[in-house]
Amino acid sequence: MSSLQGVRVVEVGQFYFGPYCTMLLARLGAEVIKVEAPEGDPYRRLVDAYGDGSSVQFQLVNAGKKVIRLDLKQPAGRDVLMRLVRDSDVLVQNLAPGAMDRFGLGWETLHAADPRLIMASGTGFGSFGPYSGEPAMDLTIQARTAIMSTTGFDDGPPVRTGPSVVDFLAASHLVAGILAALYHRERTGDGQHVEVALQDAVIPSLSSNIAGFVNSRGTMPERTGNRNGGLAVTPYNAYETDDGWIAILCPTDAHWRRLCGLMNDPEADAERFARLPDRNAGMDEVDAIVGRWTRTRSKAELREALRAANIPAAEVVTLAELMDDPHVEARGVLRKMHDRQGDWLAFGSPLLLSESPMVEPVRAGRLGADTDAVLSDRLGLPAGEIAALRSTGAI
Repeated sequence: MSSLQGVRVVEVGQFYFGPYCTMLLARLGAEVIKVEAPEGDPYRRLVDAYGDGSSVQFQLVNAGKKVIRLDLKQPAGRDVLMRLVRDSDVLVQNLAPGAMDRFGLGWETLHAADPRLIMASGTGFGSFGPYSGEPAMDLTIQARTAIMSTTGFDDGPPVRTGPSVVDFLAASHLVAGILAALYHRERTGDGQHVEVALQDAVIPSLSSNIAGFVNSRGTMPERTGNRNGGLAVTPYNAYETDDGWIAILCPTDAHWRRLCGLMNDPEADAERFARLPDRNAGMDEVDAIVGRWTRTRSKAELREALRAANIPAAEVVTLAELMDDPHVEARGVLRKMHDRQGDWLAFGSPLLLSESPMVEPVRAGRLGADTDAVLSDRLGLPAGEIAALRSTGAI
């Protein structure tokens, strides 16, 4: 039995934050109804990759959900959402700040209508504090939260991270909050409001950088390239090979001694590099020694030698290599799907429970594909009322 079987979730979200949160809930067995504005989720409207009006991005985080089209600017549309929410356990929303309140669907209103409801709000900066209410996206949060200042090399400009780390970190936090609220309700019968701000969720990832700043009294460069964020571990870098790059780190002196045994380089064996603080002080020299060794060998050769010596290391892979990686395929987090419409990609789930198998994703339908079925099956609306709602543009 899936762990969230019987849990009903309504999502009023867009982009990655809310949709990835509800995707994880769907993989755990929850029934998720995604409410889209008349024009659809912005990520639905990117490149039509599958010939069904959906993009790769949209399917990756929305497969496995029922999708309905609802105009919340119309009273009839808001009434339908209220009826759906009252028939659900969880509402997840990451609309612009204040949008739900402007629709008359803020927490106080929804809680009064259904005290058992759990409302989960994904925000940029939260509901209080000097920046509360400001709009935010992954890029702007990275800018405001020192992610960009600590990414890149010291002699270059600030750089955003390659992946959208902020949205996905925050979505995972929001899932944890929802699961805690469901457990609380199981014991008390009471729902509650769960809030996760993008900024709050990403700041803990700066632990090494903050420590380095404090320990150096602010003298350490903010951008450390591929080196440890606090410049506290050496070697810790990406090193060139004869066919690419490999990442190597030695978090302890024992790791370094084993690496010295592999490199067989008199300079590496020098007493002045025996202890971690001394290696940190001679970081450039240590990197030069390790790089001199890796440049004459292939990634595969290095991987095997380092693995045998129990030294943390990994080849730097490309996106193409990642998507064909047999381990990624075996774990099932990136799934190459096929149905009667053709090939498509979906995310599995990184949450693996021994007694609750993951619910397999199915392709999300075209905009509004499940509207009639949801209104009929979930709310019991007769065909005539559904037709009336459609005639006004509410659905």
